[in-house]
Amino acid sequence: MHPRICLCGLLLAVSGAASAITAEELIAKNLEAKGGRDAIKAIQSLHSTGKLSFTGDFSVDLALDTIVSRAGKVRQEASLQGMTSVQAYDGTEGWQIQPFGGRKDPEKLSADDSKSLVDDADIDGPLVDWQAKGSTIEYLGTEDVDGTAAHKLKVSEKDGDVKYFYFDPDYFLEIRTVTQRKVRGSEQALESDLGNYEKVAGVYIPFSIESGPKGAPKQQKITLDKVEANVPVDNAKFAFPASPAASK
Repeated sequence: MHPRICLCGLLLAVSGAASAITAEELIAKNLEAKGGRDAIKAIQSLHSTGKLSFTGDFSVDLALDTIVSRAGKVRQEASLQGMTSVQAYDGTEGWQIQPFGGRKDPEKLSADDSKSLVDDADIDGPLVDWQAKGSTIEYLGTEDVDGTAAHKLKVSEKDGDVKYFYFDPDYFLEIRTVTQRKVRGSEQALESDLGNYEKVAGVYIPFSIESGPKGAPKQQKITLDKVEANVPVDNAKFAFPASPAASK
């Protein structure tokens, strides 16, 4: 078992990790391990709270509050010392408020800068209904992830992004992802390690995500304290504010 996975009572039948497996079978095992496609599809919204931590030359912890709607919308707030940054996607375009950078007025984001928000707004994740989303998949065998021979899956999305998923060979949950995409003409690769899975509305969700550029130390960590499913959603919170006062 991978040391980052805390499954909080999860008992899954262990399959032979060394046996041959197809990309389709791997995704099926992953969705079953999470709780099943029906349980995933039953979630209409997710509201999570926790902490966003940065390390490196200086360390800082921000209070994190995120709401995701099945309508393909997301809003994330990070607060520190009375200031709150906002990043949101309304289903069509992204926008942000970044008071920590001295910009207190809302500003719209380019399509490239909105890509990570578009990912976050997909409440199911890229593996559910991958065919309908126009993706192609390829099983790449196993690869070492901190001592675990993880199953590796390549997902090529129709917008050109490529995502690699690394699954624990016993539990078939993601322990690492790598997203490769072009942002303003520059190739970027973001690596994330996932762990501390807990069940929310019948679906296992990672409560710990450590991220950073691939090949570099991970200097960002999200630690969730609470995740609620199917909470009421105010669609106005996703919309670009009509004025600075409207964003408060």
